[in-house]
Amino acid sequence: MTAITSTTAVPAAPVARPATYALSATEKRLVGLNVLVAVLALFIGSLFGPLQALEHARVDLYPLLQPLLKSYYQGLTLHGVLNALVWTTFFITGFFTLTIPFALRRPLAAPKLNWAGFIVQTLGLLTAAVPILLNQASVLYTFYPPLQAHFTFYVGLTLVVVGSWIQGYGFYITFYRWRKDNPGVRSPLMALGSVITMVLWQIATLGVAVEILTQLLPWSLGLLKGVDPQLNRTYFWFTGHPLVYFWLLPAYVSWYTMLPKQVDGKLFSDALARFAFWLFLFLSVPLGFHHQYVDPGVPPMWKYIHAILTYAVAFPSMLTAFTVIASLEVGGRARGGKGLFGWIPALPWRTPSVNHQLLAGILFFLGGIGGIVNASYNVNLVVHNTAWVPGHFHLTVASAVTLSFMGIAYWMVPHITGRTLWAPKLAVIQGWVWFVGMLIFATAQHRVGLLGAPRRTPLGQAPYVPASWQPWTFLTAIGGVILFVGVILFVVIILVTVLRKPAHPSQVPAIPEAEALQDPQLTPAWLDRWAPWLVATVALILIAYGPQLIYQIANMSNTSPGFNNIW
Repeated sequence: MTAITSTTAVPAAPVARPATYALSATEKRLVGLNVLVAVLALFIGSLFGPLQALEHARVDLYPLLQPLLKSYYQGLTLHGVLNALVWTTFFITGFFTLTIPFALRRPLAAPKLNWAGFIVQTLGLLTAAVPILLNQASVLYTFYPPLQAHFTFYVGLTLVVVGSWIQGYGFYITFYRWRKDNPGVRSPLMALGSVITMVLWQIATLGVAVEILTQLLPWSLGLLKGVDPQLNRTYFWFTGHPLVYFWLLPAYVSWYTMLPKQVDGKLFSDALARFAFWLFLFLSVPLGFHHQYVDPGVPPMWKYIHAILTYAVAFPSMLTAFTVIASLEVGGRARGGKGLFGWIPALPWRTPSVNHQLLAGILFFLGGIGGIVNASYNVNLVVHNTAWVPGHFHLTVASAVTLSFMGIAYWMVPHITGRTLWAPKLAVIQGWVWFVGMLIFATAQHRVGLLGAPRRTPLGQAPYVPASWQPWTFLTAIGGVILFVGVILFVVIILVTVLRKPAHPSQVPAIPEAEALQDPQLTPAWLDRWAPWLVATVALILIAYGPQLIYQIANMSNTSPGFNNIW
Protein backbone atom coordinates (compact mmCIF):
# COMPACT_ATOMS: atom_id res chain seq x y z
CA MET A 1 0.00 0.00 0.00
CA THR A 2 1.50 3.34 -1.09
CA ALA A 3 1.82 5.95 1.63
CA ILE A 4 0.09 9.22 0.95
CA THR A 5 2.30 12.24 1.61
CA SER A 6 0.57 15.52 2.38
CA THR A 7 1.84 18.54 0.46
CA THR A 8 0.18 20.98 2.86
CA ALA A 9 2.70 23.12 4.72
CA VAL A 10 2.69 22.55 8.44
CA PRO A 11 2.95 25.75 10.47
CA ALA A 12 6.19 26.11 12.34
CA ALA A 13 6.02 25.44 16.02
CA PRO A 14 5.97 28.63 18.06
CA VAL A 15 9.38 29.71 19.26
CA ALA A 16 9.65 29.98 23.02
CA ARG A 17 8.96 33.63 23.80
CA PRO A 18 10.56 35.27 26.84
CA ALA A 19 8.06 36.04 29.56
CA THR A 20 8.90 39.73 29.54
CA TYR A 21 11.34 42.33 28.30
CA ALA A 22 13.01 45.19 30.15
CA LEU A 23 13.34 48.35 28.11
CA SER A 24 16.93 49.58 27.78
CA ALA A 25 17.99 52.92 29.22
CA THR A 26 18.09 54.34 25.67
CA GLU A 27 14.56 53.15 24.92
CA LYS A 28 13.24 54.56 28.20
CA ARG A 29 14.92 57.88 27.46
CA LEU A 30 13.37 58.00 23.99
CA VAL A 31 9.94 57.18 25.39
CA GLY A 32 10.33 59.80 28.09
CA LEU A 33 11.45 62.61 25.78
CA ASN A 34 8.67 61.95 23.30
CA VAL A 35 6.10 61.98 26.11
CA LEU A 36 7.67 65.08 27.67
CA VAL A 37 7.26 67.08 24.45
CA ALA A 38 3.74 65.69 24.06
CA VAL A 39 2.63 66.73 27.55
CA LEU A 40 4.17 70.18 27.20
CA ALA A 41 2.31 70.63 23.89
CA LEU A 42 -0.94 69.49 25.50
CA PHE A 43 -0.49 71.92 28.39
CA ILE A 44 0.43 74.95 26.26
CA GLY A 45 -2.20 74.21 23.63
CA SER A 46 -4.87 73.76 26.28
CA LEU A 47 -4.21 77.25 27.65
CA PHE A 48 -6.08 78.61 24.63
CA GLY A 49 -9.04 76.22 24.71
CA PRO A 50 -10.93 77.95 27.56
CA LEU A 51 -10.16 81.36 25.99
CA GLN A 52 -12.13 80.34 22.91
CA ALA A 53 -14.91 78.74 24.95
CA LEU A 54 -15.26 81.81 27.18
CA GLU A 55 -15.19 84.12 24.17
CA HIS A 56 -18.27 82.34 22.82
CA ALA A 57 -20.03 83.31 26.06
CA ARG A 58 -18.92 86.95 25.57
CA VAL A 59 -16.18 86.73 28.19
CA ASP A 60 -13.31 87.94 25.99
CA LEU A 61 -9.94 87.60 27.70
CA TYR A 62 -7.87 88.08 24.56
CA PRO A 63 -7.38 91.86 25.08
CA LEU A 64 -5.76 91.11 28.44
CA LEU A 65 -3.13 88.95 26.74
CA GLN A 66 -1.97 91.47 24.18
CA PRO A 67 0.64 91.96 22.83
CA LEU A 68 1.60 88.30 23.50
CA LEU A 69 -1.54 87.06 21.73
CA LYS A 70 -2.63 89.14 18.79
CA SER A 71 -5.97 87.58 17.90
CA TYR A 72 -8.59 84.90 18.43
CA TYR A 73 -7.29 83.07 15.37
CA GLN A 74 -3.73 82.99 16.62
CA GLY A 75 -4.98 81.29 19.79
CA LEU A 76 -7.13 78.93 17.76
CA THR A 77 -4.11 77.97 15.62
CA LEU A 78 -1.96 77.33 18.70
CA HIS A 79 -4.72 75.21 20.23
CA GLY A 80 -5.29 73.15 17.09
CA VAL A 81 -1.67 72.59 16.06
CA LEU A 82 -0.36 71.78 19.54
CA ASN A 83 -3.27 69.62 20.70
CA ALA A 84 -4.33 67.88 17.50
CA LEU A 85 -0.96 67.47 15.79
CA VAL A 86 1.94 67.78 18.23
CA TRP A 87 0.51 66.18 21.41
CA THR A 88 -0.75 63.19 19.47
CA THR A 89 2.23 62.60 17.17
CA PHE A 90 4.87 62.77 19.90
CA PHE A 91 2.86 60.68 22.36
CA ILE A 92 2.23 58.00 19.72
CA THR A 93 5.86 57.71 18.67
CA GLY A 94 6.85 57.53 22.33
CA PHE A 95 4.22 54.90 23.10
CA PHE A 96 5.29 52.75 20.14
CA THR A 97 8.93 53.05 21.23
CA LEU A 98 7.71 51.06 24.25
CA THR A 99 5.16 48.68 22.71
CA ILE A 100 7.24 47.37 19.80
CA PRO A 101 10.42 46.32 21.66
CA PHE A 102 8.37 45.00 24.57
CA ALA A 103 5.99 42.95 22.42
CA LEU A 104 8.80 41.54 20.25
CA ARG A 105 11.04 40.94 23.28
CA ARG A 106 14.00 42.52 21.50
CA PRO A 107 15.63 45.96 21.46
CA LEU A 108 15.13 48.54 18.75
CA ALA A 109 17.20 47.44 15.77
CA ALA A 110 18.39 50.94 14.87
CA PRO A 111 18.06 53.22 17.91
CA LYS A 112 20.13 55.95 16.22
CA LEU A 113 17.43 56.13 13.55
CA ASN A 114 14.78 56.64 16.20
CA TRP A 115 16.91 59.31 17.87
CA ALA A 116 17.34 61.05 14.52
CA GLY A 117 13.59 60.96 13.98
CA PHE A 118 12.89 62.48 17.37
CA ILE A 119 15.44 65.26 16.79
CA VAL A 120 13.96 66.08 13.36
CA GLN A 121 10.43 66.12 14.85
CA THR A 122 11.52 68.46 17.63
CA LEU A 123 13.36 70.80 15.25
CA GLY A 124 10.25 70.86 13.09
CA LEU A 125 8.08 71.75 16.08
CA LEU A 126 10.38 74.63 17.07
CA THR A 127 10.56 75.87 13.47
CA ALA A 128 6.76 75.91 13.10
CA ALA A 129 6.27 77.46 16.55
CA VAL A 130 8.15 80.67 15.73
CA PRO A 131 5.78 82.00 13.00
CA ILE A 132 2.73 80.91 15.01
CA LEU A 133 3.93 82.85 18.06
CA LEU A 134 4.69 85.86 15.84
CA ASN A 135 1.15 85.73 14.38
CA GLN A 136 2.57 84.94 10.95
CA ALA A 137 0.85 81.57 10.66
CA SER A 138 -2.67 82.08 12.04
CA VAL A 139 -4.12 79.69 9.46
CA LEU A 140 -5.51 77.06 11.91
CA TYR A 141 -4.36 73.46 11.87
CA THR A 142 -6.16 72.82 8.58
CA PHE A 143 -4.04 75.60 6.94
CA TYR A 144 -6.40 75.99 3.97
CA PRO A 145 -5.12 78.28 1.21
CA PRO A 146 -5.59 81.05 0.20
CA LEU A 147 -4.79 81.76 3.88
CA GLN A 148 -1.01 81.95 3.76
CA ALA A 149 1.51 81.29 6.53
CA HIS A 150 5.18 82.19 6.70
CA PHE A 151 7.23 79.59 4.86
CA THR A 152 8.86 78.40 8.11
CA PHE A 153 5.46 77.14 9.30
CA TYR A 154 5.27 74.77 6.33
CA VAL A 155 8.91 73.76 6.71
CA GLY A 156 8.35 73.00 10.38
CA LEU A 157 5.25 70.87 9.79
CA THR A 158 7.11 68.98 7.07
CA LEU A 159 9.95 68.21 9.47
CA VAL A 160 7.52 66.97 12.13
CA VAL A 161 6.02 64.55 9.61
CA VAL A 162 9.41 63.47 8.23
CA GLY A 163 10.72 62.94 11.76
CA SER A 164 7.77 60.67 12.54
CA TRP A 165 8.48 58.76 9.32
CA ILE A 166 12.10 58.26 10.39
CA GLN A 167 11.00 56.93 13.78
CA GLY A 168 8.63 54.67 11.88
CA TYR A 169 11.52 53.28 9.81
CA GLY A 170 13.23 52.29 13.06
CA PHE A 171 10.07 50.41 14.05
CA TYR A 172 9.79 48.72 10.63
CA ILE A 173 13.38 47.45 10.75
CA THR A 174 12.89 46.04 14.24
CA PHE A 175 9.65 44.34 13.22
CA TYR A 176 11.12 43.00 9.95
CA ARG A 177 14.07 41.42 11.73
CA TRP A 178 11.77 39.76 14.24
CA ARG A 179 9.67 38.33 11.40
CA LYS A 180 12.78 37.07 9.65
CA ASP A 181 13.97 35.34 12.83
CA ASN A 182 10.53 33.85 13.59
CA PRO A 183 9.10 32.37 10.36
CA GLY A 184 5.62 30.95 10.71
CA VAL A 185 5.08 32.53 14.13
CA ARG A 186 2.19 34.96 14.53
CA SER A 187 3.35 38.50 15.15
CA PRO A 188 2.48 39.73 18.66
CA LEU A 189 -0.71 41.75 18.29
CA MET A 190 0.71 44.66 20.28
CA ALA A 191 3.58 45.06 17.83
CA LEU A 192 1.48 44.33 14.74
CA GLY A 193 -1.12 46.98 15.62
CA SER A 194 1.63 49.51 16.35
CA VAL A 195 3.41 48.94 13.04
CA ILE A 196 0.15 48.98 11.05
CA THR A 197 -0.60 52.38 12.60
CA MET A 198 2.77 53.78 11.50
CA VAL A 199 2.33 52.37 7.97
CA LEU A 200 -1.12 53.96 7.81
CA TRP A 201 0.47 57.26 8.89
CA GLN A 202 3.21 56.93 6.27
CA ILE A 203 0.65 56.45 3.49
CA ALA A 204 -1.85 59.04 4.72
CA THR A 205 0.65 61.87 5.14
CA LEU A 206 1.68 61.65 1.49
CA GLY A 207 -1.26 63.95 0.72
CA VAL A 208 -0.18 66.81 2.96
CA ALA A 209 3.48 66.24 2.00
CA VAL A 210 2.63 66.75 -1.68
CA GLU A 211 0.47 69.76 -0.80
CA ILE A 212 3.25 71.50 1.11
CA LEU A 213 6.16 70.62 -1.18
CA THR A 214 4.47 71.32 -4.53
CA GLN A 215 2.10 74.15 -3.62
CA LEU A 216 2.22 75.80 -0.21
CA LEU A 217 5.98 76.02 0.35
CA PRO A 218 6.92 77.43 -3.08
CA TRP A 219 3.86 79.73 -2.86
CA SER A 220 4.89 81.10 0.54
CA LEU A 221 8.44 81.62 -0.80
CA GLY A 222 7.12 83.66 -3.72
CA LEU A 223 8.05 81.04 -6.33
CA LEU A 224 4.37 80.61 -7.21
CA LYS A 225 2.13 83.66 -7.63
CA GLY A 226 -0.97 81.71 -6.68
CA VAL A 227 -2.36 78.31 -5.73
CA ASP A 228 -5.38 76.16 -6.49
CA PRO A 229 -7.52 76.02 -3.29
CA GLN A 230 -9.63 73.10 -4.55
CA LEU A 231 -6.62 70.92 -5.30
CA ASN A 232 -5.06 71.78 -1.96
CA ARG A 233 -8.22 70.89 -0.05
CA THR A 234 -8.17 67.51 -1.80
CA TYR A 235 -4.54 66.99 -0.83
CA PHE A 236 -5.26 68.02 2.75
CA TRP A 237 -8.21 65.69 3.24
CA PHE A 238 -6.27 62.81 1.73
CA THR A 239 -4.38 63.16 5.01
CA GLY A 240 -6.96 64.88 7.19
CA HIS A 241 -9.39 62.06 7.82
CA PRO A 242 -6.97 59.12 8.16
CA LEU A 243 -5.23 61.37 10.67
CA VAL A 244 -8.16 60.48 12.96
CA TYR A 245 -7.24 56.79 12.77
CA PHE A 246 -3.57 57.57 13.40
CA TRP A 247 -4.82 59.13 16.64
CA LEU A 248 -7.23 56.32 17.46
CA LEU A 249 -5.30 53.15 16.68
CA PRO A 250 -2.72 53.58 19.47
CA ALA A 251 -5.67 53.78 21.88
CA TYR A 252 -6.98 50.59 20.27
CA VAL A 253 -3.58 48.95 20.79
CA SER A 254 -4.04 49.63 24.49
CA TRP A 255 -7.74 48.65 24.52
CA TYR A 256 -7.00 45.32 22.81
CA THR A 257 -3.65 44.27 24.23
CA MET A 258 -3.33 46.01 27.62
CA LEU A 259 -6.71 46.95 29.07
CA PRO A 260 -7.97 43.31 29.33
CA LYS A 261 -4.94 42.51 31.50
CA GLN A 262 -5.62 45.57 33.65
CA VAL A 263 -9.16 44.35 34.38
CA ASP A 264 -8.06 40.74 35.08
CA GLY A 265 -9.49 39.52 31.79
CA LYS A 266 -8.28 38.21 28.44
CA LEU A 267 -8.56 39.40 24.86
CA PHE A 268 -11.78 37.90 23.52
CA SER A 269 -10.52 37.32 19.97
CA ASP A 270 -7.02 37.78 18.62
CA ALA A 271 -8.31 37.16 15.08
CA LEU A 272 -11.02 39.85 15.23
CA ALA A 273 -8.52 42.35 16.64
CA ARG A 274 -6.07 41.73 13.78
CA PHE A 275 -8.86 41.89 11.23
CA ALA A 276 -9.94 45.28 12.59
CA PHE A 277 -6.42 46.72 12.33
CA TRP A 278 -6.04 45.52 8.73
CA LEU A 279 -9.44 46.97 7.82
CA PHE A 280 -8.43 50.34 9.24
CA LEU A 281 -5.31 50.29 7.06
CA PHE A 282 -7.37 49.29 4.02
CA LEU A 283 -10.27 51.70 4.47
CA SER A 284 -9.05 54.77 6.34
CA VAL A 285 -7.42 56.78 3.53
CA PRO A 286 -9.83 56.79 0.54
CA LEU A 287 -12.73 58.68 2.14
CA GLY A 288 -11.60 62.30 2.31
CA PHE A 289 -14.24 63.62 -0.09
CA HIS A 290 -16.88 63.31 2.61
CA HIS A 291 -15.19 66.43 4.05
CA GLN A 292 -15.73 68.11 0.68
CA TYR A 293 -19.44 67.56 0.11
CA VAL A 294 -19.94 71.29 -0.50
CA ASP A 295 -16.92 71.65 -2.81
CA PRO A 296 -18.19 72.34 -6.34
CA GLY A 297 -14.94 71.03 -7.86
CA VAL A 298 -15.61 67.44 -6.77
CA PRO A 299 -18.18 65.57 -8.92
CA PRO A 300 -21.16 64.00 -7.09
CA MET A 301 -20.14 60.47 -8.10
CA TRP A 302 -16.86 60.74 -6.21
CA LYS A 303 -18.58 62.16 -3.16
CA TYR A 304 -20.94 59.17 -3.26
CA ILE A 305 -18.05 56.68 -3.52
CA HIS A 306 -16.29 58.24 -0.55
CA ALA A 307 -19.54 58.32 1.42
CA ILE A 308 -19.87 54.54 0.97
CA LEU A 309 -16.25 54.03 2.04
CA THR A 310 -16.85 56.25 5.08
CA TYR A 311 -19.72 54.03 6.16
CA ALA A 312 -17.49 51.00 5.53
CA VAL A 313 -14.80 52.21 7.92
CA ALA A 314 -17.42 52.16 10.68
CA PHE A 315 -17.33 48.34 10.45
CA PRO A 316 -13.87 47.87 12.05
CA SER A 317 -14.93 50.36 14.72
CA MET A 318 -17.92 48.16 15.50
CA LEU A 319 -15.64 45.10 15.54
CA THR A 320 -13.47 46.94 18.04
CA ALA A 321 -16.44 47.85 20.22
CA PHE A 322 -17.64 44.23 20.27
CA THR A 323 -14.22 42.69 20.93
CA VAL A 324 -13.15 45.18 23.61
CA ILE A 325 -16.48 45.02 25.45
CA ALA A 326 -16.41 41.21 25.34
CA SER A 327 -12.85 41.28 26.74
CA LEU A 328 -13.96 43.63 29.51
CA GLU A 329 -16.86 41.31 30.32
CA VAL A 330 -14.42 38.40 30.69
CA GLY A 331 -12.49 40.48 33.21
CA GLY A 332 -15.56 41.76 35.03
CA ARG A 333 -16.93 38.24 35.49
CA ALA A 334 -13.50 37.00 36.62
CA ARG A 335 -13.69 39.71 39.29
CA GLY A 336 -17.04 38.39 40.53
CA GLY A 337 -19.54 40.27 38.40
CA LYS A 338 -22.91 38.49 38.16
CA GLY A 339 -26.03 38.87 36.07
CA LEU A 340 -26.47 40.53 32.71
CA PHE A 341 -24.65 43.76 33.54
CA GLY A 342 -23.12 43.02 36.94
CA TRP A 343 -19.67 42.70 35.35
CA ILE A 344 -19.60 46.46 34.61
CA PRO A 345 -19.42 47.74 38.23
CA ALA A 346 -17.05 44.86 38.99
CA LEU A 347 -14.40 46.42 36.74
CA PRO A 348 -11.61 48.31 38.59
CA TRP A 349 -13.01 51.80 38.05
CA ARG A 350 -10.80 53.12 40.86
CA THR A 351 -7.64 52.30 38.94
CA PRO A 352 -6.69 55.53 37.10
CA SER A 353 -5.53 53.94 33.85
CA VAL A 354 -8.60 51.69 33.61
CA ASN A 355 -10.98 54.46 34.63
CA HIS A 356 -9.72 56.78 31.91
CA GLN A 357 -9.92 54.21 29.14
CA LEU A 358 -13.42 53.10 30.10
CA LEU A 359 -14.64 56.70 30.14
CA ALA A 360 -12.87 57.30 26.82
CA GLY A 361 -14.77 54.39 25.28
CA ILE A 362 -18.11 55.80 26.44
CA LEU A 363 -17.35 59.22 24.94
CA PHE A 364 -16.11 57.68 21.72
CA PHE A 365 -19.36 55.76 21.32
CA LEU A 366 -21.16 59.11 21.31
CA GLY A 367 -18.60 60.55 18.90
CA GLY A 368 -19.04 57.60 16.55
CA ILE A 369 -22.75 58.33 16.24
CA GLY A 370 -21.89 61.88 15.22
CA GLY A 371 -19.44 60.50 12.67
CA ILE A 372 -22.25 58.62 10.92
CA VAL A 373 -24.15 61.92 10.73
CA ASN A 374 -21.13 63.65 9.20
CA ALA A 375 -20.84 60.92 6.57
CA SER A 376 -24.50 61.30 5.53
CA TYR A 377 -24.64 63.71 2.59
CA ASN A 378 -28.02 65.32 3.25
CA VAL A 379 -27.52 65.69 7.00
CA ASN A 380 -23.94 66.85 6.52
CA LEU A 381 -25.24 69.83 4.56
CA VAL A 382 -27.02 70.92 7.75
CA VAL A 383 -24.05 70.60 10.09
CA HIS A 384 -21.20 71.43 7.70
CA ASN A 385 -18.93 74.20 9.04
CA THR A 386 -21.09 74.61 12.14
CA ALA A 387 -20.12 74.20 15.80
CA TRP A 388 -21.40 70.62 15.49
CA VAL A 389 -18.06 69.68 13.86
CA PRO A 390 -15.74 70.73 16.73
CA GLY A 391 -18.24 69.13 19.09
CA HIS A 392 -17.77 65.90 17.16
CA PHE A 393 -13.98 65.86 16.92
CA HIS A 394 -13.58 66.82 20.56
CA LEU A 395 -15.34 63.51 21.29
CA THR A 396 -12.68 61.75 19.19
CA VAL A 397 -9.26 63.39 19.54
CA ALA A 398 -10.02 65.07 22.89
CA SER A 399 -11.83 62.06 24.39
CA ALA A 400 -11.21 58.61 22.95
CA VAL A 401 -7.63 59.61 22.17
CA THR A 402 -6.56 62.13 24.81
CA LEU A 403 -8.36 60.49 27.73
CA SER A 404 -6.91 57.09 26.75
CA PHE A 405 -3.43 58.59 26.40
CA MET A 406 -3.76 60.14 29.85
CA GLY A 407 -4.71 56.74 31.23
CA ILE A 408 -1.74 55.11 29.48
CA ALA A 409 0.57 57.81 30.86
CA TYR A 410 -0.55 56.98 34.40
CA TRP A 411 1.27 53.65 34.22
CA MET A 412 3.82 54.38 31.47
CA VAL A 413 5.47 57.40 33.07
CA PRO A 414 5.95 55.58 36.42
CA HIS A 415 7.29 52.56 34.53
CA ILE A 416 9.97 54.41 32.57
CA THR A 417 10.99 56.66 35.48
CA GLY A 418 10.96 54.03 38.23
CA ARG A 419 8.48 56.01 40.31
CA THR A 420 5.02 55.33 41.66
CA LEU A 421 2.05 57.39 40.55
CA TRP A 422 1.39 60.35 42.82
CA ALA A 423 -2.17 60.71 44.17
CA PRO A 424 -3.93 57.87 42.31
CA LYS A 425 -7.29 58.88 43.82
CA LEU A 426 -6.84 62.38 42.45
CA ALA A 427 -5.94 60.81 39.09
CA VAL A 428 -9.30 59.01 39.06
CA ILE A 429 -11.06 62.28 39.90
CA GLN A 430 -9.14 63.95 37.06
CA GLY A 431 -10.61 61.42 34.61
CA TRP A 432 -14.14 62.15 35.80
CA VAL A 433 -13.51 65.90 35.62
CA TRP A 434 -12.47 65.52 31.99
CA PHE A 435 -15.43 63.26 31.26
CA VAL A 436 -17.99 65.67 32.73
CA GLY A 437 -16.38 68.69 31.11
CA MET A 438 -16.40 67.00 27.71
CA LEU A 439 -20.04 65.91 28.03
CA ILE A 440 -21.04 69.51 28.73
CA PHE A 441 -18.78 71.04 26.09
CA ALA A 442 -19.53 68.59 23.28
CA THR A 443 -23.29 68.55 23.95
CA ALA A 444 -23.39 72.35 23.84
CA GLN A 445 -21.34 72.48 20.63
CA HIS A 446 -23.56 69.91 18.93
CA ARG A 447 -26.73 71.74 19.94
CA VAL A 448 -25.60 75.24 18.99
CA GLY A 449 -24.29 73.80 15.72
CA LEU A 450 -27.74 72.42 14.92
CA LEU A 451 -29.05 75.94 15.53
CA GLY A 452 -26.67 77.23 12.86
CA ALA A 453 -23.73 78.62 14.84
CA PRO A 454 -20.64 78.64 12.58
CA ARG A 455 -17.33 77.09 13.55
CA ARG A 456 -13.97 78.90 13.37
CA THR A 457 -15.77 82.10 14.38
CA PRO A 458 -15.46 84.36 17.48
CA LEU A 459 -19.17 84.23 18.27
CA GLY A 460 -18.78 86.66 21.17
CA GLN A 461 -17.90 89.39 18.69
CA ALA A 462 -20.64 88.54 16.19
CA PRO A 463 -23.61 90.94 16.05
CA TYR A 464 -25.97 88.27 14.70
CA VAL A 465 -26.02 85.82 17.65
CA PRO A 466 -29.68 84.97 18.39
CA ALA A 467 -30.95 84.44 21.90
CA SER A 468 -31.49 80.71 21.24
CA TRP A 469 -27.71 80.21 20.98
CA GLN A 470 -26.81 81.84 24.26
CA PRO A 471 -27.60 79.00 26.69
CA TRP A 472 -25.41 76.68 24.62
CA THR A 473 -22.52 79.13 24.23
CA PHE A 474 -22.65 79.60 28.01
CA LEU A 475 -22.48 75.82 28.51
CA THR A 476 -19.61 75.67 26.01
CA ALA A 477 -17.72 78.05 28.27
CA ILE A 478 -18.54 76.00 31.38
CA GLY A 479 -17.40 72.79 29.71
CA GLY A 480 -14.22 74.40 28.40
CA VAL A 481 -13.23 75.65 31.85
CA ILE A 482 -13.87 72.22 33.41
CA LEU A 483 -11.72 70.60 30.71
CA PHE A 484 -8.94 73.07 31.47
CA VAL A 485 -9.09 72.06 35.13
CA GLY A 486 -8.75 68.44 33.98
CA VAL A 487 -5.62 69.27 31.96
CA ILE A 488 -4.02 71.11 34.88
CA LEU A 489 -4.69 68.17 37.21
CA PHE A 490 -3.17 65.75 34.70
CA VAL A 491 -0.02 67.82 34.20
CA VAL A 492 0.44 68.31 37.96
CA ILE A 493 0.03 64.58 38.67
CA ILE A 494 2.56 63.66 35.97
CA LEU A 495 5.02 66.37 37.08
CA VAL A 496 4.92 65.41 40.75
CA THR A 497 5.23 61.73 39.82
CA VAL A 498 8.41 62.40 37.84
CA LEU A 499 9.88 64.47 40.70
CA ARG A 500 9.25 61.79 43.34
CA LYS A 501 12.03 59.64 44.74
CA PRO A 502 12.66 56.38 42.87
CA ALA A 503 10.54 53.53 44.20
CA HIS A 504 11.45 49.94 44.93
CA PRO A 505 11.25 47.94 41.66
CA SER A 506 8.40 45.86 43.09
CA GLN A 507 6.30 49.03 43.42
CA VAL A 508 6.87 50.24 39.85
CA PRO A 509 4.00 49.25 37.53
CA ALA A 510 4.82 46.65 34.92
CA ILE A 511 3.82 46.96 31.28
CA PRO A 512 0.40 45.29 31.05
CA GLU A 513 0.09 42.62 28.37
CA ALA A 514 -3.14 40.71 27.89
CA GLU A 515 -3.36 37.07 26.87
CA ALA A 516 -5.92 35.98 24.30
CA LEU A 517 -8.60 33.39 25.07
CA GLN A 518 -7.28 31.39 22.13
CA ASP A 519 -3.62 30.83 21.27
CA PRO A 520 -2.65 33.48 18.67
CA GLN A 521 -0.78 30.78 16.77
CA LEU A 522 -4.21 29.40 15.81
CA THR A 523 -5.18 32.73 14.20
CA PRO A 524 -5.45 32.29 10.41
CA ALA A 525 -2.19 33.01 8.62
CA TRP A 526 -3.80 35.51 6.21
CA LEU A 527 -4.33 37.83 9.18
CA ASP A 528 -0.57 37.98 9.65
CA ARG A 529 0.50 38.61 6.04
CA TRP A 530 1.41 42.07 4.87
CA ALA A 531 1.59 41.81 1.09
CA PRO A 532 -2.11 41.22 0.29
CA TRP A 533 -3.26 44.01 2.62
CA LEU A 534 -0.71 46.53 1.34
CA VAL A 535 -1.54 45.75 -2.29
CA ALA A 536 -5.28 46.02 -1.61
CA THR A 537 -4.78 49.30 0.28
CA VAL A 538 -2.79 50.93 -2.52
CA ALA A 539 -5.26 49.63 -5.13
CA LEU A 540 -8.28 51.07 -3.30
CA ILE A 541 -6.56 54.44 -2.88
CA LEU A 542 -5.74 54.54 -6.60
CA ILE A 543 -9.34 53.70 -7.49
CA ALA A 544 -10.92 56.16 -5.04
CA TYR A 545 -8.52 59.07 -5.56
CA GLY A 546 -6.55 58.43 -8.76
CA PRO A 547 -8.99 59.69 -11.45
CA GLN A 548 -9.94 62.79 -9.47
CA LEU A 549 -6.35 63.69 -8.61
CA ILE A 550 -5.31 63.27 -12.23
CA TYR A 551 -8.19 65.49 -13.35
CA GLN A 552 -7.60 68.17 -10.72
CA ILE A 553 -3.85 68.27 -11.36
CA ALA A 554 -4.35 68.39 -15.15
CA ASN A 555 -6.79 71.28 -14.72
CA MET A 556 -4.89 73.01 -11.94
CA SER A 557 -5.42 76.74 -11.77
CA ASN A 558 -2.86 78.46 -9.57
CA THR A 559 -4.62 81.81 -9.59
CA SER A 560 -5.46 82.43 -5.94
CA PRO A 561 -3.14 84.92 -4.20
CA GLY A 562 -2.21 84.57 -0.56
CA PHE A 563 -3.88 86.35 2.35
CA ASN A 564 -1.81 86.59 5.48
CA ASN A 565 -2.64 89.89 7.17
CA ILE A 566 -6.41 89.62 7.55
CA TRP A 567 -6.40 88.92 11.28
